[in-house]
Amino acid sequence: MAKLVLEDESYAIRGAVFEVYREMGSGFLEAVYQECLEKELTKQGIPFEAQKDLTLVYKNEPLNHVYKPDLICYDEILVELKAVKKITPQHHAQVINYLKAANLHLGLLVNFGAHPKATIERLVL
Repeated sequence: MAKLVLEDESYAIRGAVFEVYREMGSGFLEAVYQECLEKELTKQGIPFEAQKDLTLVYKNEPLNHVYKPDLICYDEILVELKAVKKITPQHHAQVINYLKAANLHLGLLVNFGAHPKATIERLVL
């Protein structure tokens, strides 16, 4: 059986996500979950950068517009947060585009809006 990409690191992040959901439940805005998850990642010693600017390039020219993914953990895992009833194909496309812009291979699409538990999808580029 093949080993998952960044398995231990993504396991730690998932644990932090579920801890936030266990404490807060569903029904808050994404910004609330962002702040809570940042606190939990710090508490658990998981390195991250929040809202890091990602430069976009068109035909080898940088654009003025930048992407700002919610979190990049361990300098290798992009974490995109949602607080919606249902994840859509547009959410998946957003994570894939962020991965391309950041030159990363693993993204976690987290939805705190799902009930009865938070959902986490692994997207590998």
